[in-house]
Amino acid sequence: MAPESPTTIATNAAEFTVSEIAGAIKRSVEDQFGYVRVRGEVSGYRGPHSSGHCYFSLKDERARLEAVVWRGTFSKLKFKPEEGMEVIATGRITTFPGASKYQIVIDAIEPAGAGALMALLEARRKQFAEEGLFDADRKVRPPFLPRVIGVVTSPTGAVIRDILHRLTDRFPVHVLVWPVRVQGEESAGEVAAAVAGFNALAPGGTIPRPDVLIVARGGGSLEDLWGFNDEKVVRAVAASTIPLISAVGHETDTTLIDFVADMRAPTPTAAAEIAVPVRSELLAIVDDRSRRHFAALRRLLEGRRSEVRALARALPGPADLVAPSRQRFDLATARLGHALARATASHRRRLDGASARLRPASLDQAVKRQRRSLQDLHLRAGQRLVLETRRARRQFQQCGERLTPATLTRAATTQRKALDDVARRLEPCYRRTTGTRRDRLDAAWKLVEALSHQGVLARGFALVRDDKGRAVTHAGLVAPGQALTLTFADGDVGAVASGGGAGRPQPKPKRSGPKDPSDQGQLL
Repeated sequence: MAPESPTTIATNAAEFTVSEIAGAIKRSVEDQFGYVRVRGEVSGYRGPHSSGHCYFSLKDERARLEAVVWRGTFSKLKFKPEEGMEVIATGRITTFPGASKYQIVIDAIEPAGAGALMALLEARRKQFAEEGLFDADRKVRPPFLPRVIGVVTSPTGAVIRDILHRLTDRFPVHVLVWPVRVQGEESAGEVAAAVAGFNALAPGGTIPRPDVLIVARGGGSLEDLWGFNDEKVVRAVAASTIPLISAVGHETDTTLIDFVADMRAPTPTAAAEIAVPVRSELLAIVDDRSRRHFAALRRLLEGRRSEVRALARALPGPADLVAPSRQRFDLATARLGHALARATASHRRRLDGASARLRPASLDQAVKRQRRSLQDLHLRAGQRLVLETRRARRQFQQCGERLTPATLTRAATTQRKALDDVARRLEPCYRRTTGTRRDRLDAAWKLVEALSHQGVLARGFALVRDDKGRAVTHAGLVAPGQALTLTFADGDVGAVASGGGAGRPQPKPKRSGPKDPSDQGQLL
C-alpha cells in the first residue's frame, strides 16, 4: 500500500476563515476584559487626526498598548492627553482585525495622581520661563486709581461678592464682570476669551475699557485649579495690554498665571485691595497736606509782609523825595530874571555893534564891489554861453543825425513812462515836503509870536517911547512935562509926563522869593 501524500493527510481540525478567527479573538478579548483602567505613559501623541479621532499609545517599561479616542469622546475629556504624561485611562479592550492588533478604546482619561500633574506643571513652567513670559521687565504696574476694573470670574460664586464688597468699602469704582466657568474642561477657553475680549474693547467706546483686570477664583485642589495652568490662559494673560492681577485660589495655591500676571494677590479680596486705595485715607492725606499747604503759605506771606514793612521803613517819604527838586526849582526861578536881563543886554550889544558897521560909505563900497563882480560874471557868462551854444548845436546836429522816427517814438515812450513815474512819486513827496515845511513855518511863527512884543502889548501892557522914538525902560529917565508916546496893541497914544523919577534908575535889590505881581514899573 503506497504512502499518502502530505497534501492529502487526513485531519479532524476545524477549518476557519481569517475573518472568523479575528472575530472570535475580538469577542474573546472583549468578553474577558470588558471595561478596564489602564495606567501608562502617553506616547506618540500628535493631536487629533483630521477625522477628529485621536490615536496614540500607552506604555510602561515592559509593554505597549495602542489607544484610540473617538471624536465625540475627545471633545468631552476633562484632561487632554499630552506627550509623556502618565495617565489612567478607562475604556474597553478590543481588537482591530485590519491590523491584527489589540487596543483600548478610551472613554475617560485622568492624570495618574498629583505627582504627574505637578511634573506636567513644572514642565510647562520651565517652557514659559524659557520663552520669557515670566520676565519682570515685561510686567506693568497697575494704575494707582483706576476708573474701571474688569473682573473675570464666576458670576454666581462668593468671589465676585467679596471683590465688590471690598471695592465698595475702599473706593467705589465702575466694575465690569465677564462671567466664565472657573472649573472644568471649558474653563480655560472661557477665561482666555474673557481676557482677550477685555483687551479688544476700544478706549472711549460704548463699553468702557478697563484700566486693570482681575482674574479671580476661590481655593481648590490642584485638579480644580488646573484650568488656570492651561497654555491658552497663560498666553492670553501674557498678551494682555491691560495690567492684570491674578487672584486664583488661596495664598498657598499657585498657578502659572500667577507667574505671568503683572501682579499676584494671595486672595480675591486682596486683589481688590491692591487694585484701589482706601478713599478715606486719601481724603485724610489730602486734608492734611491742604492744612500744611495753607499753613506754609500763611507763614510765607507773613515773612514777605515783614520784609516789605522793613523795606518801607527804609524808603524816604514823598516830601523828602520832592524837596531837592522843589529847591532846585526855586533857585532856577530866582536866577531866571537876572539871566533874562543879562541875555537881553548881550543881544542889544550885538545888535548895536552890527548897526554901527552898517554906514552909507561902507554900503556904497560893497555895492560897487558887487557890481564889478556882477559885470565880470556877466562877461564870462556871455563867453561861456557862446561856447556852450556852439557845443550844444554840434551835439544837437549829431543827435539829429542819429535820431529816426522809430527812435524818437521809443524815446518819447520811455521818457513818458519815466515822467509818469516821477509824477506819481513827486506828488506824495511834494505833499510830505510841503507838510514838513508848513509845520516848521508854523513852529517858527509861533516862536516869533512868543518872542514878539506884540504879544506883550496884547496882554494889556504898553510900550513907552520918548520924542525921539527910543524906548523908556526906567521911570528915572522921564522928566516932568516930557512928551511921550504910548504904544498899545491897537495903536499909539500921545501923553505928557506929569512927574519924573529922582535921578538915574537904581538897581533893584535881589529877591529870593517870587516877584510881586504889582511891581511892573511906572509907565506914566
